[in-house]
Amino acid sequence: MKLQIRTSKAPAPVGPYSQGLKVGNRVYVAGQGPLDPETGTIPDTIAGQTRQVLKNIENILKEAGATMNDVVKVTAHLRDLKLFDEYNEVYREFFSEPYPVRTTVGSELDDILVEIDVIAELP
Repeated sequence: MKLQIRTSKAPAPVGPYSQGLKVGNRVYVAGQGPLDPETGTIPDTIAGQTRQVLKNIENILKEAGATMNDVVKVTAHLRDLKLFDEYNEVYREFFSEPYPVRTTVGSELDDILVEIDVIAELP
């Protein structure tokens, strides 16, 4: 059974998808962009955008009863792979060892520098 996860502390979906789904003990979070749901603004830098994306993810996970420590898989899309080191510095603020497995790819993103989706496993 799928349980839809929805919170006002992350951007509302702009299409036919859920912010997150809880299926059994697993939480799937849709790709999140860097929009601040309170201000409607997007930071200018990769560091600011990465931080906002991960805060959005953190808030969706919290609504599902999970934390960033429960994340087992991360997929990140960067508009420019030359931004990887700056992105990675902020990423380390949100995750600790054992780190989730991760895939980072270069993608054509309109008007944003980073989008990230995750899978978390609840205890």
